[in-house]
Amino acid sequence: MNTALKHWKEAATVILAAGTRCRPAVDSLKRSKVPSPVNCSKSELPHKSVFDYEVLLLKRSGKSGFMPNAYVFPGGLVDSSDFSSDWLETFQSFRHSPNFGLGVVKQSPETRPPIFATDRVKLGSPIPGEVAFRICAVRETFEESGVLLVVPKNEEHSIVNSLNQSRDSNIPPSLTRITELWDTRELAKWRSLVIENPFNFIRMCKELECMPNIWAMHEWGNWLTPTGVYGKERRYDTAFFICCLQETPHTVQDKKEIVHFKWSTPSEVLQSYQARELWIAPPQFYDLGRMCQFPQLQDLHNFARSRALEGCEQWLPVRLVSADCYISLLPGDGLYPSKMDRSGQSDVKLSTEKSFKELQQESLVLHRIVNFDPYTSSVHVNITPKYKHLLPIGAAQNCSSKCKSQL
Repeated sequence: MNTALKHWKEAATVILAAGTRCRPAVDSLKRSKVPSPVNCSKSELPHKSVFDYEVLLLKRSGKSGFMPNAYVFPGGLVDSSDFSSDWLETFQSFRHSPNFGLGVVKQSPETRPPIFATDRVKLGSPIPGEVAFRICAVRETFEESGVLLVVPKNEEHSIVNSLNQSRDSNIPPSLTRITELWDTRELAKWRSLVIENPFNFIRMCKELECMPNIWAMHEWGNWLTPTGVYGKERRYDTAFFICCLQETPHTVQDKKEIVHFKWSTPSEVLQSYQARELWIAPPQFYDLGRMCQFPQLQDLHNFARSRALEGCEQWLPVRLVSADCYISLLPGDGLYPSKMDRSGQSDVKLSTEKSFKELQQESLVLHRIVNFDPYTSSVHVNITPKYKHLLPIGAAQNCSSKCKSQL
């Protein structure tokens, strides 16, 4: 972990999607390896009945110091144990493969987000950041929801073979399966120990002879907490991953930080948010909109896996307060500051007397989340995403095609 950071705390989260109904295997074989998303000009969210999967959201306690009562994806702060050299023994068979078998991201080091680009060896850890943050996401998911994303140690050679074969095969990769070798009492015991001390996660993996399934976690994005919104003590640099499970796993909550869990389709969550039945933060709002592009789990899985090695962009939203709304400006927007202080040292706050309508009419390049109140949000964008990523479905593209630009 990067203890040199003064204003950001590194974290990891996982968007966990799980199948709700089985489809004949022949269907997946007929699908293209990299499917095309649905028409993103569609303004309405897909009906929940078209989805064959649901997403896990956890409700934070009302006593939480950061986003109380919000529904979030599983995840949390990275711990020094996630970078421990003790993991080298666990991943012995993968130590000589790039990033322990995860592969090499195509993105240039100059544009790579610091959370991934930082040389962890110089910080005293032999564990690559791409690996450690996945371990963090697996550990935190287990702590918060009881869902254990691991694979038995005796399957490591088959994992190596499958990784090599799937990259060269036209057959879509299989969805991730939950290992069910241990009874609930055994896992509950270990979960309590891991919550008590994260280093017990290493011990658990050794005693249960399993490995965190880092290969099921596909890089999705990197969000930074906006400055000047949650206070200087509540800023996070968070790596976002996505994992697609074959079936919905047994799920619990810890009754402390997490008071409720919810498995719902992406469109259901967004509709519940719009109906003021629950609250989600901008990253969840944006990424659930992206997922609506793929109502079929196998398509989402194929896309996420093929796109992951393209890399991702670091997003630090900038808050703009206008006469009748507040706007989260994202990289690429015409009003996004050209020289952005990403150290977190200074608070960046923008304000204007102009109305939402005036700002939209004056802006040629859009990439923003507009909020009229905490439950009335919309994405306005007319740019092409970097690194072969997606735009949220239903995003307003209220600018002529000649205004579109490559990020």
